[in-house]
Order: sequence, then C-alpha cells, then structure tokens
Amino acid sequence: QVQLVESGGGLVQAGGSLRLSCATSGSIFSFNAMAWYRQGPRKQREMAAAIVSGGDTSYADSVKGRFIISRDNAKNTVYLQMNSLKPEDTAVYYCAADSSGYRYWGQGTQVTVSS
Repeated sequence: QVQLVESGGGLVQAGGSLRLSCATSGSIFSFNAMAWYRQGPRKQREMAAAIVSGGDTSYADSVKGRFIISRDNAKNTVYLQMNSLKPEDTAVYYCAADSSGYRYWGQGTQVTVSS
C-alpha cells in the first residue's frame, strides 16, 4: 500500500516562504510522475506543480516563477518550495503520485497566507 505523507504547512505572512515535503512509503522511482495539488476555500482542486520521472517540471501559471518542485531520490521525497507567497495561495496542499494508471493521494497539509 502506497502512502504519501505531507508536512511543512503552516501560517505565513504574505511575501514569506514555506517548503512542503511529501515522503513516499516506497521508491520514488516507482512513480511516473508526482505533483502538488491545492484546493483553496470554495475552489476546485488544481495542480500547482508536477515533476515526471525524467525530471521535467511543469507549473500552473499562477505559481510560475514563485514555486519550485524538486525531489530527493535517496530520501524518496518530493518538495515544493513556495516563495513570495500571496493570500490567494491559501489552500490545502496535496501530494499526488501516479503509478501504473493509478493516482495516490496524501492527506493534505494546510497553508495559510495572511495579508
């Protein structure tokens, strides 16, 4: 059973930074892609950033230039470095991993950005 455990959320002032971590229970190489999704208050869940097995990354336009997704293969962990945070970044952030046509989800971590 694959488990994804997020950490690093919290309360931060606008302009600040946070780094989210997503630790996987298995080898990170077993996933075709990993991503960070977010769901703000009264909003649909949206993809914020993704990284595929080859290392290519993609970002939502709203976070491009501010967020960086990366991974540490040795630690089986994916990170989301979030800089220049804005109140509109407030959301529950979820880690997702794709393997063999199935998507696994973490439990989510709350990020709140105060103005």
